Amino acid sequence: MPLRSFHKHPLRCLFAVSLLAVIGCSAVPGAITSTERTIIVLYTNDEHGWMEGVTPGQGAANLYDLWITQEGYYPEGPFLILSGGDNWMGPAVSTSVEGESMVQVMNAMHYAASAVGNHEFDFGLDVMQERIAEADFPYLSANTFRRDTKQVPTDLGIEPFTVVDVQGLRIGIIGLTTTSTPRTTNPTNVESLEFGDYEQALRATVPVVRSAGVDLLFVIAHVCMEPIRQLAALLDDLEIQMMGAGHCNELAAEQINDTVILGGGSHLTSYARASFQYDLNNRHLSGVDFSVHQNQASALDPDIAAIVQYWQQQAEAAMSVVIGFSAIAVDRRDPSLQQTFIDSWLLADATADVAISNGGGIRSALPAGPVTAGSVFGMLPFDNTIIATSLSGATLKQVLAAGTSPQVAGLLPTTNNWVEKKTGAVLEDKKLYRVLVNRFMYAGGDNYEGIAAADPEGFDTGISYRQPFVDWIKAQNSTASSPLQLQ
Repeated sequence: MPLRSFHKHPLRCLFAVSLLAVIGCSAVPGAITSTERTIIVLYTNDEHGWMEGVTPGQGAANLYDLWITQEGYYPEGPFLILSGGDNWMGPAVSTSVEGESMVQVMNAMHYAASAVGNHEFDFGLDVMQERIAEADFPYLSANTFRRDTKQVPTDLGIEPFTVVDVQGLRIGIIGLTTTSTPRTTNPTNVESLEFGDYEQALRATVPVVRSAGVDLLFVIAHVCMEPIRQLAALLDDLEIQMMGAGHCNELAAEQINDTVILGGGSHLTSYARASFQYDLNNRHLSGVDFSVHQNQASALDPDIAAIVQYWQQQAEAAMSVVIGFSAIAVDRRDPSLQQTFIDSWLLADATADVAISNGGGIRSALPAGPVTAGSVFGMLPFDNTIIATSLSGATLKQVLAAGTSPQVAGLLPTTNNWVEKKTGAVLEDKKLYRVLVNRFMYAGGDNYEGIAAADPEGFDTGISYRQPFVDWIKAQNSTASSPLQLQ
């Protein structure tokens, strides 16, 4: 599909030209003057494949139209569209094709670079290499290294930094990846890699980027806001003009010392914006401003909408692919089915202690015979994601007592308490546990209000609640002669 061009919309182009003629180029975003340039950064992160929109009106086509109509965006203009990573893993439209659809959408939206997120590794290194090769923009991480060579794995397509030219200015962009990656993706996928200290990576990389003759220096990081704030305060001497965050889904725009810090939220429901005015005579910034915005009240960009529609059709076809075989039909209320489903969450997240699902979450039976991806979507039909929370043992017991028919992994009930399945240790009231729940429960559904009340900062992983179960079924390699064995 052709990439988006500003000149496909002659009325918008004519309006911009007319505006120039009437009120002068100082009113146009990023207009070039003889002594100053303006660069505008539009920043998202943790998109997680949500090109369709978590809710109607919040998809990629809406966001791109909003950028054109409200930000004055056009591809040849003074704009940099950047991502803090975790682009691919999410709903079926992206996950069923291992992120290929999201790469095409981001290409059409003219992203200039993305940080490498932990979930970029979810499909394995071979798929990651394919996706990066398909992207029209680089994937950056200066702190990801081959364990044996201690070098950035450029063979996968990952680069430590890139330099782009915008409005005659050279802008260096360095990437970082969360050091928690071995615990927040499949550990097997990254066993040949290691993820180094953020400060050390930046102190080693910044001089190299400076030597390329850059005017501005940006960092895009799949790292939560608080560590980024600490880095900005610690690395004031490196004169980094902007640092973008990710991983914790935070929407923010602020400044520490001379560094603007951005967090774009998640799932394309929002974005952060920063504008940098650069004085050409003195070769330094003469002004900055920054803000956050919601993706709302905008029409669909037709080109992006067409790409999304195409991949929706592909996802529907993918639903017919056989992923396993069941000798018998298993009722949705069958304890073995419910337990296998919730156990799959812990298999997918080695950092979690406990996983809980509401008893009514499975809506139909596991069919007899071939099991397709569509079968699983029929069983688990909601656009629900997994939320990671931190709960005390006391709160966890209260939640389990109050919630409707909880299905639990990681714990076993006793007469008066619960014990950890792995260790046999009794649940301790004051100890904090990492607990996975679904978004419906976190919102208080089925009497689970106590979860968000105890941890209002729960982390939306962006991963569909059905994906770990799909992965478990695939991993069994079941056939008619060797059918699925539920737990």
